[in-house]
Amino acid sequence: MRLINIVGHSNTGKTTLIIRLIPQLSALGRVASLKQLGCHSFTLPKGKDTTLHFEAGADCATGIDSEKAVIAVNGADLFSILDYYHWLGIEYVVIEGFKEHHLPCAVLGDFETEYAVLQNPSAEEIVDNLHLFREYVPTRT
Repeated sequence: MRLINIVGHSNTGKTTLIIRLIPQLSALGRVASLKQLGCHSFTLPKGKDTTLHFEAGADCATGIDSEKAVIAVNGADLFSILDYYHWLGIEYVVIEGFKEHHLPCAVLGDFETEYAVLQNPSAEEIVDNLHLFREYVPTRT
């Protein structure tokens, strides 16, 4: 599973790049995305059954409708989610953020890191250089 980390300051086009990149990667295999929420927190809808299950202490609570599933995982960290994605057979994970984990990354704007493998790339340049990004091996079996 290849990890494509996109980093940069706010408003440098990370999300725009990612939504251009995902369809190109999808042509090559199964794709998942992972976003570090930073200063804000994702809020589960108050009073809904799935939220109540989660608040009651479920390790994982899932809501499924006719189009999608939403999963809330208690105490999740980057690597537990990557292990889960690997188990699902995901081939490419597009990550936004997680600078503190020192993953090879595509950098947008003037953000500086020694882990940059591409600077201000297009989606096509990322796909052409997938070998520069880390191949993930699960930490748990």
